[in-house]
Amino acid sequence: MSEPAPGVRIVTERTADPAFSQVGVPALHTDERYLLSVAPDGPGQWVITLTAAGERGLRWARAHADRLVARGALEPRTYDEYPRFAVRGVVEGFYGRPWSHEQRRDMIRFLFAHRMNTFVYTPKDDVYTRRWWRDRYPPGELAELAETVRVATETGVSVAYGISPGLSVRYGDPTEADALLAKLEQVGALGISDFLLLFDDIPLTLPHEADRTRYGDLITAQIDLVDRVRRRLDRWPGGATLAVCPTIYHGRGDEPDLRRLAAGLDARIDLLWTGRAICSTELDLADAATFTRTTARPPLYWDNYPVNDVAMTAQMHLGAYRGRDPHLYRFCRGVIANPMEHVEASKVALATIADYLWDPVGYDPEASWRAAADDVAGEDAADLLLFADNVRTSCLEEHDAQLLASALERLEFEEEFGDPQRGRAQLRALAESFVAAADRLLAPTAHNQALLDELRPWLLHFRAGADQILAMLDGTTTLEDEGASQRPAVFGDVLDMFVRARAGWIDTRGTEPPHSGSKVS
Repeated sequence: MSEPAPGVRIVTERTADPAFSQVGVPALHTDERYLLSVAPDGPGQWVITLTAAGERGLRWARAHADRLVARGALEPRTYDEYPRFAVRGVVEGFYGRPWSHEQRRDMIRFLFAHRMNTFVYTPKDDVYTRRWWRDRYPPGELAELAETVRVATETGVSVAYGISPGLSVRYGDPTEADALLAKLEQVGALGISDFLLLFDDIPLTLPHEADRTRYGDLITAQIDLVDRVRRRLDRWPGGATLAVCPTIYHGRGDEPDLRRLAAGLDARIDLLWTGRAICSTELDLADAATFTRTTARPPLYWDNYPVNDVAMTAQMHLGAYRGRDPHLYRFCRGVIANPMEHVEASKVALATIADYLWDPVGYDPEASWRAAADDVAGEDAADLLLFADNVRTSCLEEHDAQLLASALERLEFEEEFGDPQRGRAQLRALAESFVAAADRLLAPTAHNQALLDELRPWLLHFRAGADQILAMLDGTTTLEDEGASQRPAVFGDVLDMFVRARAGWIDTRGTEPPHSGSKVS
């Protein structure tokens, strides 16, 4: 933590009152609640008193105090803050190039700054978590992972490790469970005690004849393996936690296979779920309650947003977190969000996810989105938001290019019923603002150059689209008949270009990606 600013005195108090840590409805036992009281301490002087029962609460309180001081927002007031979700974090679980170790550690610091408490390490393309799951990490990779755990420990963020043996594991072979436990022990020696056993994105049938003979079906085999792993973990000094991702990991939450799996697992094991779809438009309270009744435990959501892997690689997901019930926490262990390979760009959406997970009832998506842009892009935030309006479309938002669509609709009205020149002037002004924003964001003097390097292919499309609008306006002076309607066809072409670029039909590498609906992580 930084030293207090001049004129500010910070007092830290611990409370042993057990009632302090019991919060919310339903009751959540948390070490993250804190009280922050700001009071005058003489002319031009302030005292900030931080009260918490746990170390995390004190960390969040101090970070909150630092933000208030930095913004010059000190006034006599008491903040009583606590999260509604027990688990709030990020899972590095996308297909594609994993983050660098330094990017990973920077993300953990970002999670701390936004009061998130969990980071799950399980990149799909880290061969040691999936294809080579039996192999122990070599010394160099292990040392980097150890440093990541050290940074997380210093910030109060828990690191969990996910392993995916399902492509090749021989469930009935006892040496396979030994190999799995040896790998977890190697990682556990770094200070990790939270593990995920992931059976997602594998065939629905047992590939090995011996397993088919012994178990008959995949779920029976998985229950046996999970139980053997869980029993061994229970003998660890200090204990360990285990969560499982089913092979069928999305739906309404009342699927028979889900019920069978849950009935065979220890009740302490969390089950991961993505909602009704792999990339769910909504996470509904009623569905969460159904899942809880079916499995006798609340879901731990693996939320596939803002991830843009596999069929979505041409998309850039910069929109706010939406479509999640404000009371989801009543039947939910928590949410771990799956980000993009683009680590800096992911932070825009992740900051809004953090706001929702801390206070879903008071969450305002647009206000959170604008604050996230300020946090990630600094002085370039206004330009970033102007650009991001054209890349909103995702599983969470059906429409994008809202400013452009509005200007085109206004022009169509003016051409038909009002003043065409006024409509064209408004569209020109918007296109010119796009050009100016793109040029500033593409300049080498940006506040967050790493962010804009990631966005560069999309920014170039954005700039080209704005140029096309201006060229059309400069070359069109009269309306062309188009059947019964009176509008230049190029207007529709321009809007379609923006929508297609945003929805993933224009690949930034110059090729056309697969149609939507392909399998994603």
